[in-house]
Amino acid sequence: MTTLLSAADLALVPGEVVLDETVAPRGPWSAVVAAGDVLTIVDLHGNQAVDTLIYAAGDHSRRYSAAATVVGGRNLFLTTDSVLRDDDGSPLMTIVADEVGNHDTVGGACSQESNTLRYGHHTKHQHACVENFLIEGARWGLGKRDLVSNINFFMNVPVDPDGALGIVDGLSAPGKRLALRADVDALVLVSNCPQINNPCNGFDPTAVRMIVTRPQEVRP
Repeated sequence: MTTLLSAADLALVPGEVVLDETVAPRGPWSAVVAAGDVLTIVDLHGNQAVDTLIYAAGDHSRRYSAAATVVGGRNLFLTTDSVLRDDDGSPLMTIVADEVGNHDTVGGACSQESNTLRYGHHTKHQHACVENFLIEGARWGLGKRDLVSNINFFMNVPVDPDGALGIVDGLSAPGKRLALRADVDALVLVSNCPQINNPCNGFDPTAVRMIVTRPQEVRP
């Protein structure tokens, strides 16, 4: 099982392992990934959405921009070689490897308010991604005004020709991975999505694993 494999075996880009942590189902996570280091995200059990925000660690006003990323990549979806950009179009991180091939930029993060609107008042008590972002972001001095449209790694949100979209069964599977290289010192903020009212998590949120490696320098 992927939970039993070593971090070095699971990392998509080899190097010194500088971080290896498991994010509990429904839980938040954050870390600063130093420029040049690579974050491998492992979908341990498959079909688990990983809501993600990215900030420049030294200047939180520089943050992931869905619009700049989509325009720069000329693609609504993310995969290998997609550059995750800030509002000015400058790179924050780049996807350097991807075993799934399609990640969402438009589905947004669930919240207690949106759950109530979409699924009924009885869902208002349910924990949601916005709450995870606020809880974890507070550790870094971030608040509600700092939240922007997020990436949903592993989430499948097809867009029809007429612009309609929907959240459907994921394309991932147990052990699938993607790898992000930090182009600057990057603060990565994650909500391991708690949603149980639509198929984004297969109606059963599960754990994911976060591994950061520091690639060896290539010497002539």
